[in-house]
Amino acid sequence: MLKKPLKSLKVGRDKFFDILRANNLLIIPKRSYHITTNSHHRFRKHKNLILDYQINKPNQVWVADITYIGSRSNPTYLSLIADAYSKKIVVHHVADKLNTQSSLLALKNALKNKKVNLGLLIHHSDRALQYCSNESKITGEEQY
Repeated sequence: MLKKPLKSLKVGRDKFFDILRANNLLIIPKRSYHITTNSHHRFRKHKNLILDYQINKPNQVWVADITYIGSRSNPTYLSLIADAYSKKIVVHHVADKLNTQSSLLALKNALKNKKVNLGLLIHHSDRALQYCSNESKITGEEQY
């Protein structure tokens, strides 16, 4: 419908979309997400310790998360732990399944770093099932 009037105004496809964008007339497509977080579970959810916490040096707070990589039909799950101050990845672990063991393995590998003061370190996550399950309780000599 607009092809002839736009051509007479010397407005091509790209300029036309620039005009639509400038006037907020473009429809932004919704992204479909692969949900990896289930925060509505029966396990204990720990208090958010970093809500009003001032992070001013590395290795005070580690932030953990899980995302999927690959295709939706055959996803692989990437568990990441990043330092909240420096934004550097402390450790990563790739697994075929979305489970607690993958998150624990990533944490145990991250804790092998002897330069970290474990008494002052906070491990923060989105409180998904993998981080709150009974399997994720660390006791005795493994307590961090």
